[in-house]
Amino acid sequence: MQFKNPELLYALFLLLIPIIVHLFQLRKFRKEAFTNVAFLKKVQLQTRKSSQIKKWLILLTRMGLLAVIIIAFAQPFTSQNNTSNAQRETVVFLDNSFSMQIKGDQGELLKRAAQDLISSFPENETLSLITNDDTFRTTTIKSITNAILTIDYATTQLDYDAAFLKSGKHFSNGNNTIKNLVFISDFQNKGKPLSLPRDSTFSTHLVQLKPVNINNTVLDSLAITKQTATYLELTVFLKNNGESVTNLPVSLFNNDKLLAKSTVSFKDKVTTVFTIPNNTVINGKVTISATNLQFDNSLFFNINSPQTINVLSINEADDSFLKRIYTNAEFNYTSSTINDLNYSFISNQNLIVLNELSRIPSALNTALKSFTNNGGNLIIIPNKDIDLQNYNSFLLNNNLNTFSDPISSEKRLTTINYSHPIYNNGVFEKEISNFQYPKVNSYYNQSLNAASKVLQFEDGSPFLSEQNNRYIFTAALNTKNTTFQSINLIVPTFYNIAKRSLKLPNLYYTIGQENTFDVNTTLQQDRILSLANAEDNIIPQQHYFNNKVSITTNETPERSGIYNIKNKAEILNNVSYNYSRDESLLNYHDLRGLDGVSVSNDISSVFNTIKNDYKINALWKWFVIFAIILLIIEMLILKYFK
Repeated sequence: MQFKNPELLYALFLLLIPIIVHLFQLRKFRKEAFTNVAFLKKVQLQTRKSSQIKKWLILLTRMGLLAVIIIAFAQPFTSQNNTSNAQRETVVFLDNSFSMQIKGDQGELLKRAAQDLISSFPENETLSLITNDDTFRTTTIKSITNAILTIDYATTQLDYDAAFLKSGKHFSNGNNTIKNLVFISDFQNKGKPLSLPRDSTFSTHLVQLKPVNINNTVLDSLAITKQTATYLELTVFLKNNGESVTNLPVSLFNNDKLLAKSTVSFKDKVTTVFTIPNNTVINGKVTISATNLQFDNSLFFNINSPQTINVLSINEADDSFLKRIYTNAEFNYTSSTINDLNYSFISNQNLIVLNELSRIPSALNTALKSFTNNGGNLIIIPNKDIDLQNYNSFLLNNNLNTFSDPISSEKRLTTINYSHPIYNNGVFEKEISNFQYPKVNSYYNQSLNAASKVLQFEDGSPFLSEQNNRYIFTAALNTKNTTFQSINLIVPTFYNIAKRSLKLPNLYYTIGQENTFDVNTTLQQDRILSLANAEDNIIPQQHYFNNKVSITTNETPERSGIYNIKNKAEILNNVSYNYSRDESLLNYHDLRGLDGVSVSNDISSVFNTIKNDYKINALWKWFVIFAIILLIIEMLILKYFK
C-alpha cells in the first residue's frame, strides 16, 4: 500500500503514543480482572471500574476513528507498479508495409489495425505513432484520427530492428515515466531471424496480426530471353504461395493496348512467354488478377528506342577485333590513328580505346584527363615497345599505377574475377576452372594499390586491372604477342566495358534499391532532368557530364509505374519502376520464443493490459467506511454499555 500524502501519517504516529499507553493500562486492568475470582461480583458492585472500562472503550474507538480519518486523507492506494506520480509515455509502431494488405478475420490487416488503435487508445492521452514512412510525435489519437484512417501502404519496409530502434528514440530521457512500446505488425519472415535490440528503459509489447489464409500469386519478374532481327521473346516469371492456381490469366499491355494474353496453372513457380516485335518502343505492363495482395499483380517495363554508345579507338595497331565487337547495331564506332586524330571528337565519346600507342602526346594526355574526369571510360592497351617514361607520366597524371620495365617471358592468363561488374551480369553461368588459357610473350609488371584485378596471370600479377572506369592491360593484344584475341573471353570483356560506359535504363527498376542509369543528352547550363508521369513529377539525384547525365534513385519514386525522363517538356526516354517482391511470399516469424517482451494477437487486449498494469486502486473510501463503522460502534457503546 502506498500513500499520495504520506506526510499526514506523521500525525497518526503522534497519536500512537497515547493509544499505546492506554492499551497498557487496559492490559493491566484485564489481568487484574482475570486473576480475581470474584471479579464479576466486584464489577457489579464497583460502578467506578465499569465506568472506567466504558471510558477506555470510547477512547480507543475515537482514537481509531481519528486514525482512519487521517489515513483516508493520506489517500492510500495500491498498484502493480510503484509509479504513483509517474507520467506515461506510449510509442506505437504501426507496420504499413504491403504484406499488411492481406485480409484477416475482420478485413485488411492494416485497416483493421488502424480502427482498433483508434478505439482502444484513450483519445486524449498522448502517444507517438511511427510507421515505415511517417512519424506523428507526441500527439493524441483524437488529433490524428483522420491521418490514421487514411494511412497508405509504404513502398519500402524498415527492417524490424531498425523500426525498433527508430521507435525507441521517441521516448524521453526522464526516469519518472512509464514507457511502453507497442509494435503492431504481421512480422513477416524474409529469410533472416527476428532480432529485436534489448532496452530495459521501456516495456515492449508485440502485436502479431495474422491473416485468414496465406495464398498469394505474384508477378515476380520478367526478362528478354531471346532476340532476333524481327522479334524478341519476353519471359514472365510467376510464383505462388499456398494452394495451387488454375487458369490464371496473364495479360500484356503496351500503354493501354492489350498485346497478348495467356493462362497458367501451377503450384509453386511457372513461366509464360510472349513474343513481341523487335525494334519497337513499348511502355509495357503485365498484369494478373490474384485476389489476396494487390501490389504485386502488375509489373511495368520499358523497351526504348535503341541508343548507340560512342566508342573511339586511337590506333597504332590493327583494330579489326574491335570493329567485330563494336557493331553498328549498338555502337557508333570511330577509328583513328594518332596523327589523324580530331581532338574535338573526344568530348562526345563514351569510351576511348588507346590501341597500342607507343607514346601519348601531351595534348592527348590533357584531353583524356578531362574526358575521364567528366565520366568517360578509358581502355589502355600498351604497345610492346612503349616510351616507358612518357607512359608513366600519363599514368601518374591520371592517378593510375605505373609500369615497370618490360619482361620478355611467356606467361599464361589463368584467373578471372567473376565478381567484377563486367563479368557478374550473366556472362558466366558458373566459374570455369579449365578454360583455354591464353598466353602472352611479353608484358609489363604493374603494382595495383587501389586498382581492382579483373584478369590475372598465373603468378597473381595483373593482366587487366580497373580503377575509376579506367581499364589497363599490361600487355599488347596483337596476335603476335598474345592468343587473347582467339578466345571467347575477349568479346564480353570489351563489350561489357563499353556497355558500362553508358548505362542505358534496364527493363525496369525496383523501388527502394539504389538504381543508376545514364541519359545520353547534352544539357544547357542550369537545366535538370525530371521523372514524370500523370501522378508524379520527381527531380532525382543527377550528375551531369559532357554528353550524358547520370541519374541515381533509391527511395524515389514512391509509386510503381512508367516515368518519362524529361528535359523540361521534351521526353528523352522512359523508365519503369516496380515495388519490391520481398513481401509477396507470406511466411511469418514465431514470436513465442522471444524473451523480455509480451506477445499478443489483439490490439485492444494489449492496451487493456497496459491500463491494468498501471491502474491505481484508491483505498481512501474504505477508510471512510471504517470511520463510519467506528462512529457507530461508539454510539452503541454509549447507548448500551453500562
